[in-house]
Amino acid sequence: MADLSDPKDVFDHLSEVQIVDVREQYEFDAGRIDGAIHILLNSLMGGAGDDQLDKDRPVVVVCRSGNRSELGMLMLKARGYEAHNMEGGMEDWDRKKLPFSAPDGGPGRVA
Repeated sequence: MADLSDPKDVFDHLSEVQIVDVREQYEFDAGRIDGAIHILLNSLMGGAGDDQLDKDRPVVVVCRSGNRSELGMLMLKARGYEAHNMEGGMEDWDRKKLPFSAPDGGPGRVA
């Protein structure tokens, strides 16, 4: 399997993974990976997400820089998921020129 901490490998395997975006609403609205499930970090830490996630598929947790998503990854691992932290977050995704968009379908930006 790919290195699911690397944004390029995550992009190459999007159909095989679940992306959980733990950023704040304004960050998610500025730009998100297509198909990402938005669960605020505080909600995830409080147990949210089990009704939206499949324990049989890997989960990649993303935030702006990779710090908040590390906490989310640890929480999901503790709940029995195969979870990975996308190192460098959306900043690295953007640096690597990988596609993401705003809710209106326009180009995304990292907030």
